[in-house]
Amino acid sequence: MKINNKIRTQLRLQNIIFLLLLLSIIGLLGWLSQRYSYEADWTANQRNTLSKASIKLLQRMPEPVRITAFARESELLPTRRKIRELIERYQRRKPDIELRFIDPNTEPDRVRSEGITVDGELIVEYQDRREHIQNLNEETLTNTLQRLLRSGEQKIVFISGHGERKPDGQANHDYGQFMKQLARKGIQATSLSLNDKPEIPADTSVVVIAGPQVDYLPGEVKILQDYLDQGGNLLWLHDPGSRYGLDSLAESLGISFVPGTIVDPTTQVLGIADPSFALVTGYGDHPIVRDFTYMTIYPRASGLKHFEKNNWTAEVLLQTVARSWSETSKLEGTIAFDEGSDAPGPLTIGFALTRSNADAAENKTEVKESSQRVIILGDGDFISNAYLGNQGNQDLGYNLINWLSHDDNFIAIPSTTALDTELVLEERTWSLLGLVFLIVIPVMLLVAGIVIWLKRRKR
Repeated sequence: MKINNKIRTQLRLQNIIFLLLLLSIIGLLGWLSQRYSYEADWTANQRNTLSKASIKLLQRMPEPVRITAFARESELLPTRRKIRELIERYQRRKPDIELRFIDPNTEPDRVRSEGITVDGELIVEYQDRREHIQNLNEETLTNTLQRLLRSGEQKIVFISGHGERKPDGQANHDYGQFMKQLARKGIQATSLSLNDKPEIPADTSVVVIAGPQVDYLPGEVKILQDYLDQGGNLLWLHDPGSRYGLDSLAESLGISFVPGTIVDPTTQVLGIADPSFALVTGYGDHPIVRDFTYMTIYPRASGLKHFEKNNWTAEVLLQTVARSWSETSKLEGTIAFDEGSDAPGPLTIGFALTRSNADAAENKTEVKESSQRVIILGDGDFISNAYLGNQGNQDLGYNLINWLSHDDNFIAIPSTTALDTELVLEERTWSLLGLVFLIVIPVMLLVAGIVIWLKRRKR
């Protein structure tokens, strides 16, 4: 084909048009990238994306959030970059989160007045409430926002003076670890001896009876009964054996206890030698256990039964497998089901009771919530320091407290977990990999180089 001036002009024109279109497309893509953004997280455990719990929490926060970060401005320190990257994940879900940086070197007076102690410390503010964060990650920030979202501190009162489990105790049977986790979520626990202060404080969210070892006096039982009659919420963690003077309280709630200790043969399959451990893997449709998928373990549990009383509506929370039973004899030697004295499974370990506050008291005392809630469990060990870390015990404990204190919105927020980020290989595999990378691959490259050199030399 002969190229003349006309064809040359057409080719130049085509090139100019192509260049203009290319520049226009690049400019359009640049403009679109400023107005719209798209991100994809391809990591195995989605570590660069907010968890579903954090997203649900942000959806429940109608007011803006203000975050002030006290971090030095330095190219050598990545503190500001890490803070900005994490907060931007939240801002994509909630645009009215405001992030402001303050350099401690330029505003030392502000640092002293705010009580800032470490570089990178944050002050998070929401609805005239504020909290400090020193170790920033998604878990701590979400927990902080969760506490700020609460209208006020939830107060749990543990009845004491009868050998009950201590909310701040460090013994294996106490609840120190569990209550420490709840404190991070804005729930505070105190102990109350009814002998010293024969009245339950008016700002109490939940009263807890946790495994007494000494009988309650009739006057103390009356104080608890009056608390229930006025619409109070109760968590009763009962261990197998005596009711320690609380029979009348159980009667008023419509609860009876199955004699003996639950024996679950399923635990032996899982390598648990103690026959007194009971497992629960299936749950009902109650808000506490709805979509709850973790197995929970109950050491030395007692079975419960419910009968209609005082307008209480009962729903089963926890139930053992069908082949379990309640053993009335000592758990020694060979243990077998005795049809004459033992109660067969499945056995209910926990009930959730509700009733309208209109039915709570004869004088129709005004209360904050529209209904009162009571949970009775036949085991108090499952959230103790010794067993809190087993399977889903801790998450179930959170759900129980949140439901009792009418914080249903937080039922679906589980504890955050992380996948393993380490590659664990056998020593033989490491040796094989070392052989491949240190000897095999270099030898292959050397041979390939020699072959190519010889072929070129022969040309």
